[in-house]
Amino acid sequence: MDKLPVYTQPGRVERLVHKNGLARVLILCSVTVVVWLWSASRYTVSVAKESVRLPFHAEETLQKCGMLHVQPGPPPDFARRTQSDRFVDGTPATLLKNASVWTGGPLQYEIHGADIMLDKGIIKFLGPSEDILANYGDFLTVDVGGSWVTPGIVDMHSHLGVDSVPELSGAGDTNSYKGPILPWLRSLDGLNTHDDAYRLSVSGGVTTANVLPGSANAIGGQAFVIKLRPTEERSPSSMLLEPPYTINDTRVDPALPPRWRQMKHACGENPSLVYGNTRMDTFWAFREAYDTARKIKEGQDAYCAKALASEWDGLGNFPEELQWEALVDVLRGRVKVHTHCYEAVDLDDFVRLTNEFKFPLAAFHHAHETYLVPGTLKQAYNNTPAAALFATNARYKREAYRGSEFAPRILAENGIDVVMKSDHPVLNSRYLLYEAQQAYFYGLDADLALSAVTSTPAKVLGLDHRIGFIREGYDADIVIWDSHPLALGATPKQVWIDGIAQIENPYVSEKPITFQTLPTTPDFEEQAKAAIKYQGLPPLTPSRAKADTVVFTNSLYERASLHVLDHGVFALHLSTHWIKNFDSFDLQGGSISPGLVSYGSPLGLEEIQGEMSTHDGVVLDPLTSNIPDLLVGNEVMLAVDGLQFAGRDTLLAYHGGVTSAITPPTSNGLVAGLSTAFSTGAAHALEEGAVIQEIAALHVNIHRGSGSPSVSSQIAALRHLLLEAASGTPFDRVAKGEIPLVVQAQNADIIASLIKLKKEVEASKGVELKLTVAGAAEAHLLAKNLGEANIGVIVTPSRPFPEAWEMTRILPGPPLTKDSAITTLLAHGVKVGIGILEQWSARNTRFDAAWAALESNGQISKSETLALASTNLEELLGVKPTVSLSGDLVATVGGSLLDLEAKVVGIISPRRHSVEWL
Repeated sequence: MDKLPVYTQPGRVERLVHKNGLARVLILCSVTVVVWLWSASRYTVSVAKESVRLPFHAEETLQKCGMLHVQPGPPPDFARRTQSDRFVDGTPATLLKNASVWTGGPLQYEIHGADIMLDKGIIKFLGPSEDILANYGDFLTVDVGGSWVTPGIVDMHSHLGVDSVPELSGAGDTNSYKGPILPWLRSLDGLNTHDDAYRLSVSGGVTTANVLPGSANAIGGQAFVIKLRPTEERSPSSMLLEPPYTINDTRVDPALPPRWRQMKHACGENPSLVYGNTRMDTFWAFREAYDTARKIKEGQDAYCAKALASEWDGLGNFPEELQWEALVDVLRGRVKVHTHCYEAVDLDDFVRLTNEFKFPLAAFHHAHETYLVPGTLKQAYNNTPAAALFATNARYKREAYRGSEFAPRILAENGIDVVMKSDHPVLNSRYLLYEAQQAYFYGLDADLALSAVTSTPAKVLGLDHRIGFIREGYDADIVIWDSHPLALGATPKQVWIDGIAQIENPYVSEKPITFQTLPTTPDFEEQAKAAIKYQGLPPLTPSRAKADTVVFTNSLYERASLHVLDHGVFALHLSTHWIKNFDSFDLQGGSISPGLVSYGSPLGLEEIQGEMSTHDGVVLDPLTSNIPDLLVGNEVMLAVDGLQFAGRDTLLAYHGGVTSAITPPTSNGLVAGLSTAFSTGAAHALEEGAVIQEIAALHVNIHRGSGSPSVSSQIAALRHLLLEAASGTPFDRVAKGEIPLVVQAQNADIIASLIKLKKEVEASKGVELKLTVAGAAEAHLLAKNLGEANIGVIVTPSRPFPEAWEMTRILPGPPLTKDSAITTLLAHGVKVGIGILEQWSARNTRFDAAWAALESNGQISKSETLALASTNLEELLGVKPTVSLSGDLVATVGGSLLDLEAKVVGIISPRRHSVEWL
C-alpha cells in the first residue's frame, strides 16, 4: 500500500478546486467580488450602470447559495491528516506486531505477519515496521502473535442510548407519537450516556453505531453516528462521529463540503399500526411531506438564481423553515436515508417515492423480502440501496414471515450491498459479528460477510473515508480476535477506539487451533434456490426413508453425558422383519448426536409473534384477573391442549437438530400452567410420537414490574398453593415431589426467597421439592446456594443481557469476566440447561450450546455441552427417563452437530419409527 502524503492545509480556493471543481471557485470568487464592491461603495455597487443596494445578509446569503448544490464528503485534504479530530491528548502510540489482518478489502483482504501503528487516533502504517519505528519515540508494543485483526464493527441500525437498558420509564426515547412525519426530530437529543449496553457492545468488537429513531413514524427523525468509547466529557455530543457542522455552530466554513446526515423512515406495519393508517395513508403522508420540502427547495433555487445574478430588489430573506430543512437536504442528496421496509409492496412503494421526488436511498432496513425483488431495488433513484438484514431473525410478524436465511447470499449474487445489523436491543449488538457468521454459514461469501459489519456499513453511511477499513490514515478502531472472526464464538482479545484500548484486563478463553482458520460451510445451493422458487416459503416437511435399514458410515456416535462411543458405522433397523433392503449414507466425517431440546419460547403455541390469530393465547393471572366460574378449581392450564404442529419455526428447529420442545402455556402472571413435551417434526397431534409427554412440569412466574402484584404477594401465593394444595392437584403433585416446579425468575433476591421457600415446603411435606429456576440472569450470584439446595437452573438466554432492572447483575463472560454464568453454576454442582426467548432462534440451539463451551476455557466437555440442550433440560423439566432413553438422534454431514461446518441431514426417531431426510 502506498504511503499517504503528509498532511497539509491547502487554501480555500485550492480545496474547492480539488473537491468541487471550477464552478465552485467561480462562485466563491463572485462572492468575494460582490462583497468587496459592496464594502467599497458603502452598501451599493454598480451593476450595468444601475445602483443596487445589497442587503446586510448578502455575504452570508451568497455563501449559502454558492454551496447549495455541493455534495457531502470529507475535505479534499482529509487523507493527509496527521491527527484525528477525536484524538485524546496523552494517548500513547501503540504498535500491534505480527497480526493476521483482515483489511476490509477489496484489493487485498488479508495481510499476514503485519504490524500496525496506532498514533494520534489514526492508523499510521500497516505493514513491516522496521524502517518506520526510528521515527517514533515512546510507544506501547502488543505482540498479537498471529491473531486475527479487523476493523471495528460498525452497526448501521442501532437504538443504543435511545432504547436504553435496563428498561426504565425515563430512559426510552426511541419513538415519538406526535405524528407520522417528524423529520425535525433528532436521536441525539435523546441519547442516554448511561446505557448499560455500551460496555457490552464494545466487548463484542462494536466501535461505531448509527443511532436511529424508532419506526413508529413514516419519518421518525434524524439519526446520528456515534463512537462507543466513553469520553472524559461524558456528553452525547462528545460521542458523535462527523456530525453536521451546524450541530455545534451555525457558522459554517463555506470552503468545506457538508458532512453526511442520516435520517430514519419507515413503511409497512409499524407506522400504520401506531396511527391507525393503511399503507395508502402512510405513502400519502410521505408524498405530502416531500412535496412541502420540494416547494421550499425550488423556492431556494429560484432565490439563489436571483441573488447570484445580483437581482436583490424585493428579494427578501432566504426561504427556509427549520422544521423542513433536513427533508430539503434529502432532496439535495445530502442525507443518507434509511428506511424500515419489509415486503415487496413497501419496497416498490418506496422506490417509486424516490423516483417521484428524485432523492437517493441509502438502505432498506430489515428488508425481509428484498431477496425476492432485487430488480425493484435497482430501479431506485440515482443508486441501488443496500439491504440491512438480520441473519435468521424472521417470522416474528406477518411482514417478516417470508424472511430467509439465504437472503444475504441471494442479494450479493444480484450485486446488492449487504449489511448485517442488530436493531439493538432487538438483538444484542454485542453479538453483531454472529449475524455475519450466520450469513456466511448460509452461503454469503466470507469477505462479504465480514464487510457486512465493517466496510459496507461504513460506505453506506458515507464514512468509508475513515472507518470500516484497516488502512493508513483511517481511524484507529481495531479489534484483535481470539479466533478467526467468522469462527463461531469469536471474541475480542482487545478493542481500540480512536487508538484507545477499551477493555481493562481482558479475559481470553483458549480456542481450538482449528478455529484460527476460516471454517468451511455446508452446501445450501438447493435450499437457496427453493427460497426464491417458493416466494420465501419453501416446503420444510422432511421425507421418510423407505428402506428397512439405514446405515450411516464415516461418522462419530455421540451421547450427552457420555463420551464419544465409537467411530465408523451406525445402523438403525426400521422393521422387525428380515432385512430385505437398506440405504447407506456417508456422513463424510459427520456425527450421530442426541436430538436437542428447545425451551423458553412459545414454540408450538404460536406461529407469528405479532399476530394474535396465530397464538394459543395468554393464560389469565389468578392474582389480577377475574377467573370465569367455568374455570374455578381448574385454573392450571395444559399446554398440550393448545399445541400447533408443523409451524415454520418448529420445522426449522427440526432442520437444526432440535427434535423436541418443552413448552408451558404462555403467561405473564403467577401461574402459567403445565408444560408439554412434543416432537418438532410431527405433522399433527395424533401422529405417533407427536406428543412425547403430555405433562412435564408446573410453571410459575415471579417478577417485578409495573402492574404486577408485589414480589412478596407472589411468593405468599406460591407458598399457599404448595402448602395448602388439594390432593391430586398440580401443586400437590409438586409438593409431593412427583413433578418439577419451574419458576421463571431473573433476580438474585427473588431466587434467594425461592431457595428458602423450597426448604420450608420440604420441611412441611417431608419430601424433596424438584425446583428449577428459569431465566436466572442473576443466578450466578447464588451458585453455591443453588448447588447445596439441589436446584437446577435454565439460563435463558444462554448469553445474558441486562434488559430489565432485575437483570442488571449479569455475569457477561469473556472478555469482560473470566467465567460465565453457565461455568460458574456448573462449578458449584448445579444442573444447568440453556433456553431461548423467541421461537425463531430455536434453530440456533446447537450454536448456543457450542458457544457456551467455547467460552468456558475447556471447562465444559463435548458431552456436557450436548447435555446443556438435551438431557439436562429433560431432567430439569420433568421428562421421564424412559422417554429420554428412546429419544431422537441427529445425523450431520461434514462435522459434529456443534460445529459451524456441519449440516443436519437426517433425524433418527425410534419413538416415531422413522428416519427422515432433511
